[in-house]
Amino acid sequence: MVFRKYPIVLAVLAVTGAAFAQDEPAALGKLLFVRCQGCHAVIDPAAVVKRGPHLHDLFGRKPGSLAGYEYSEAMVTFGQDKVWDKTTLTRFLHGPPDVVPGTKMAFSGIKSDEEIEEILAYLATLDPDGMVAE
Repeated sequence: MVFRKYPIVLAVLAVTGAAFAQDEPAALGKLLFVRCQGCHAVIDPAAVVKRGPHLHDLFGRKPGSLAGYEYSEAMVTFGQDKVWDKTTLTRFLHGPPDVVPGTKMAFSGIKSDEEIEEILAYLATLDPDGMVAE
């Protein structure tokens, strides 16, 4: 992970995030989300599907259920009895291939609970309901 190799980058992001935090909720999460946006769009449901599905209205959605995106069979199976909430997303983002063996998400994961929490807080600001489901 870039931040572990380059702690100064994380320090700059933290300072920058703190500077914006008063003006914009979840500013640090928005900065941390940069690593996700190559594959995921978040702005609106009409967003172009990239390598991964868009994340608009993510919270409360069943994993593997977004119409118009071709999920792996593993993700569809994983999502049969779950919804994306803070707990499920935190676990998944720690290690997608470990949590859903066979997922198409080629990302090793985020080890820091704090970074995941910031990213989820940012995504919650884009959620129509404006909250992260527990």
